[in-house]
Amino acid sequence: MELSGQLTVLREFRTSDLDDYLAIAGDDRVTTWMAFDSYDRAKAEQNLSGIVARSARDDRPDYMLAVTRPDEDRVIGFARIAPSGPWAAKLGYAIGADHWGRGYATDAARALLRFAFGTLERHRVTAAIGPENEASIAVVKRLGFTYEGHLRDHVFTNGNWRDSVLYSLLEDEYSPAGHSGP
Repeated sequence: MELSGQLTVLREFRTSDLDDYLAIAGDDRVTTWMAFDSYDRAKAEQNLSGIVARSARDDRPDYMLAVTRPDEDRVIGFARIAPSGPWAAKLGYAIGADHWGRGYATDAARALLRFAFGTLERHRVTAAIGPENEASIAVVKRLGFTYEGHLRDHVFTNGNWRDSVLYSLLEDEYSPAGHSGP
């Protein structure tokens, strides 16, 4: 499976992506915003093996894809759409800190939304984001998501409970070109 945006290509992970995956999932600058603590090499290898195995299942539970640039097949991030129930899905993404601020998260999320509302025929996509993660909140707002509420003690990460803010986008609000707001 492969999805293309203007700035990114989303493709299946391979076990040979371990070093690139670890550079992201093992970086505290990135994982401070995630629902998991930074991985060491063994944990990254175990998790990556699970991602690859899930992608081969007929009853695939999620689509965790490597984010690359069109001109280079190195993993610079990951993006995930996870169907939840028959009509909804959850969106998540992370871009390596050395690649922040270049529009990769927005582009990758836009590609996943096309997939979720098109191929997967979802009615609703949600994103739960740490309230301090202003960059990620800006991404979902740019894509037309609406703020729904504040989830208290939603995830346990980096030794503490963390709240999340919940955003959603409905099928009739979705525009394939994406939203162009601030």
